[in-house]
Amino acid sequence: MTVQADLKKAVASAEAAKGTYSMMAESTEDQSAKQMFKELSQDMDRHVDMLNSRLGYVTQNNTLNNQQI
Repeated sequence: MTVQADLKKAVASAEAAKGTYSMMAESTEDQSAKQMFKELSQDMDRHVDMLNSRLGYVTQNNTLNNQQI
């Protein structure tokens, strides 16, 4: 598996976790749990942003992608 594929998999996993946390925040009536799940979802936003940033860098600077055939 390439670094790009690994990063894409990590982005998908982080987005899935974010969705799960958001769903859990909406489905609970416990205010402390609701706040915790919202914070976890926000953390996953940052994770997704960082992973996408790295993916963009790797994609742009991957010498195999930039070779002229």
